[in-house]
Amino acid sequence: MTTLNGAPVDTQTPGLADTSITKDGFRITTRKLPILKAGPIEEMTQNLGIAPPEMIFGDNLTRIEHAPTGWFIEFNAFDALDRVDKTGESMLKVSYSKEWQQNRQKQFEDIKEVVKPFDWSYSTDYKGTTPTNPAFQPTETPIPLALLRRPDPIQFFDDVVLYEDELADNGIAMLSCKIRVMPARLLLLVRFFMRLDGVLFRIRDTRVFIEFATGEVIREYTAREEKYEVVRKRLAGTREDVLAIMRDPNPLQEYVPVVEKVLEKVVLK
Repeated sequence: MTTLNGAPVDTQTPGLADTSITKDGFRITTRKLPILKAGPIEEMTQNLGIAPPEMIFGDNLTRIEHAPTGWFIEFNAFDALDRVDKTGESMLKVSYSKEWQQNRQKQFEDIKEVVKPFDWSYSTDYKGTTPTNPAFQPTETPIPLALLRRPDPIQFFDDVVLYEDELADNGIAMLSCKIRVMPARLLLLVRFFMRLDGVLFRIRDTRVFIEFATGEVIREYTAREEKYEVVRKRLAGTREDVLAIMRDPNPLQEYVPVVEKVLEKVVLK
C-alpha cells in the first residue's frame, strides 16, 4: 500500500482514514475526515464551553508516537480550542464582535454554558498534546535548517486542517498541520493564521523536528502579530500583490514581527 505520493504506508484502517508510516521506532499518523455533523458539534460545544468554529474537523489529527518510550505528541482540534480564551478578556474589540457573538449564541441557545463571551477569533497558543514524562525542557538548540534544506526524498507528506472560521466574513482564522518525513528526520508545522480585516494579523507556528537516529526532538513556537493597517502600509511600499500576500501567511510572515519565541527539546532513549 502506498500514499498518494508513492511512499510506503504501514496501515490504513477502513473508515478511519488513518494513514501512517514508521521510522526507527517513530510512528507518524494522520487522519482526515469530513467536518463534524450536528450531534458531535453539540457534544464538543458542551465539553468546551464555547461555540466551535464554522468548519470544525473534530476527528482530524496528526500524531507522532515513539513506541520504545511511550512518548507522543498529537495535534487535534479539541485540545487546540481548549486553549482559546473562554473569559472574553482577550476578545478583539471591534464593532461587529457583539453582533457575531449574539448570532453564534442563537445557534446554541439550548446550551447555557456557551452564552458567555469568549475569544471569537479562536486564537490558540496550542503547541501539541504530550505526556508529562518525558517532558520538553528549555533549550538553545535551534532546528537545524541546513539538514532540512537537503534534497532528501520525502517518504510521507500530509496537510491536515483542524478548524477554520471566516470571522463573520471579516477575515479568517485557521489551524492546520503539515508534516513531511524524510529517511533520517521529519518536520511538522502547525500553524494558526488569523486575518481580521482592518484590525490584526496573527501567525502562530509550532514546528517539531525529529532526528530519528538520535531520538532528538526539538519544538519551536513562534508567535507573530501586527496591526492590519501597519502591515498594509509596509506592503504598499513594495511591488508585491498586496491583497494576495495578505491572504497567504507564507509571504506575509516577513511583514509581521515576532512577539514570542520558545525553544524546547526532549531526547528519547
